[in-house]
Amino acid sequence: MKVLVYCQHVLGVGHFFRTLEICRALAGHDIVLVSGGPQTPAALPRHVRRRQLPELAMDAAFQGLHSPAGACLDTVRSERRRRLHRIVAEEAPDIFLVELYPIGRRAFRFELDPLLAAIAAGDLPACKVVCSVRDILVEKKKAEAYDARAVRVLNESFDALLVHADPRLVRLEETFGPLAQVNIPVVYTGYVATRETPVADVAAWRQSRGIGPGERLVLASAGGGAVGFDLLRAVSRAMKRLQSDERVILQAFTGPFMPPDQTAALARLAGPTLRLARFSSEFGAWLQAADASVSMAGYNTCMNILATGAKALVYPFGQNREQGMRARRLAAHGTLGVLDTPDLAPDRLAGRLRAVFEWHPAPTDIDLDGAVQTAAWLENLVRQGGAA
Repeated sequence: MKVLVYCQHVLGVGHFFRTLEICRALAGHDIVLVSGGPQTPAALPRHVRRRQLPELAMDAAFQGLHSPAGACLDTVRSERRRRLHRIVAEEAPDIFLVELYPIGRRAFRFELDPLLAAIAAGDLPACKVVCSVRDILVEKKKAEAYDARAVRVLNESFDALLVHADPRLVRLEETFGPLAQVNIPVVYTGYVATRETPVADVAAWRQSRGIGPGERLVLASAGGGAVGFDLLRAVSRAMKRLQSDERVILQAFTGPFMPPDQTAALARLAGPTLRLARFSSEFGAWLQAADASVSMAGYNTCMNILATGAKALVYPFGQNREQGMRARRLAAHGTLGVLDTPDLAPDRLAGRLRAVFEWHPAPTDIDLDGAVQTAAWLENLVRQGGAA
């Protein structure tokens, strides 16, 4: 089958990497990834082709979209509409998988509404249209009207809603009240987690990265990096307190979207025991090897923590409820610890890290097979529909 996957990230990388994991699980099929967010340092699986739209991203004030290339916003929107319509016409997919819209990403209705209307009218090749959404939605302005419109679009233009969550932990109706009014199938797939091969010899792996016997390894990460500076700076400052007791190595990953001035400020702190990089394709291995992890509480990072069994503290992004709600649910399961802003003080953070060194996370039975189960559900949808 052919699946056209639409994913538009505007701030972090979580949406993109979660979608990429679903694409990876669809090996053996023709997968076309349509994306128009900032470029990310991720290699595509061999069976995935990428068709790029002109880039749009969140502005620095988190108030609206802008063109990273400095182009006129109306011009970019017009070109994106034209190009997206052409892609669907040329590719003629069996399934059009849309990440988040219409439950979120309202800023992109300018290109998606006309496309969905053209598919329904028969002006574009017929295909199944499926919405792919994470566990927790952020708050919306004029939420009642926003949600009512989302329900209408789902019922009129979509064939199914896939929720990438385990309902034993979080149910979508907790943050999307009118879910019961959605008339199409609503399917919980389980959480989407990267399934990496376990490191066979952790001691040898650590040594190959310059972590000697008897040294502690703290891993600090900021997700996409747009909002993680305060956390990485706090961990850097806490290292001096930790190193008064023993030798501790800090490996920090800024993420690809951290502003240059913030990256430069962290780089000035770097040295033999504080190492800085933007990104690692071996993030799962770093988690397995670390004595403690400190990170933001995004969907992907939390699922990576659960999949590896890492000893972890997370610091939720405070601008909306998403990360905090997820982090506290997971903390109640005994799988990680949550940092509040007062915990970023150097002495307090050092104390929390010392405790994590000796802590053993509780085993989890949270469903982390969301990518595989999403792929299986889509395959079944095509078989039932008699598509090629």
